[in-house]
Amino acid sequence: MPTDVRDRVESALSAFVVGAVGELESIGGDLLPVAATAREFVLGGGKRLRPAFCYWGARAVRAADSDALIAAAASLELLQACALVHDDVIDRSATRRGQPSVHERFARLHSSHEWIGDAAGFGAATAILLGDLFLVWSDAMLAASGLGAAELERARPVIDSMRVEVMAGQYLDVVEQARGGGSVERALRVARYKAAKYTVERPLHLGAAIGGADAAALDALSGYGVPLGEAFQLRDDLLGVFGDPAVTGKPAGDDLREGKRTVLIALAMENASPTDRAMLAERIGDPNLDETGIAALRQIVADTGAAGAVESLITERFGAAVKAIQSADFDPVATTALLELASAATQRVE
Repeated sequence: MPTDVRDRVESALSAFVVGAVGELESIGGDLLPVAATAREFVLGGGKRLRPAFCYWGARAVRAADSDALIAAAASLELLQACALVHDDVIDRSATRRGQPSVHERFARLHSSHEWIGDAAGFGAATAILLGDLFLVWSDAMLAASGLGAAELERARPVIDSMRVEVMAGQYLDVVEQARGGGSVERALRVARYKAAKYTVERPLHLGAAIGGADAAALDALSGYGVPLGEAFQLRDDLLGVFGDPAVTGKPAGDDLREGKRTVLIALAMENASPTDRAMLAERIGDPNLDETGIAALRQIVADTGAAGAVESLITERFGAAVKAIQSADFDPVATTALLELASAATQRVE
């Protein structure tokens, strides 16, 4: 995304979060670790894709640039913070962006003070509460963004749909893991609701709704956003198995340990030999999977041709997104920015 947009998003986030954590700190000293973690989690990294798609969705329908639009777009990062913290609890992930996950951090705090009770339970409880707090803050930041009443009224249904869909997608993901996976079609449904609509389509719709877009413009943005969002998640699936931990900030093969039933794994299961299929079914989701086991599963996935098939799906969906945005009657500057975002979202290495 153009640097100035990202910088403005960072500035708006920083201003809001500093004030919000100050309120926490004023309640009492026991909340200082929570406040510090909140500040670091929100301001310590992230691609800021959702604010970018929101901003350029508004600009695509020729809405005026404003600090209020930037602040509204930036509020999506607080929703994303909520989703990430809760997702790490669900997946029992030990790290996030190369650092201890929130629940792990507070489990260690519990242990370091030799408090009574279960350290892991304390860490999970704190992470759930902090995730909920991020969700509250996302609403508060949107409300305080400076948008007019009519703009906020148009934004609210989109935000509501976005949150319902991502929660539904999270549940579908949990169900697929519990079932032990299944069809490529079901895995794609998870990708669509957990990531595609949440990461790209709905942020675009939010910006466009703020800008007063009609149904035809929203449909045109969906033609770009849904395939691009699926391509984004498919790339994430590949990185979850084959990514470099030094770049992704997650342990090697973490998706294999967590038992993620992605399109990549569904394709591998479909095309593996009976022996290899049994190995995948037995070892995927094993939290004690070591480096040797990860390497063996990676080799099976590679041998099935699943990685190449996923790359083809990414290419296909990227092409559909590009065609859709190029054929739409949107602001040319915004169209160029959205084409750049499409490349960044699908060709990334982290």
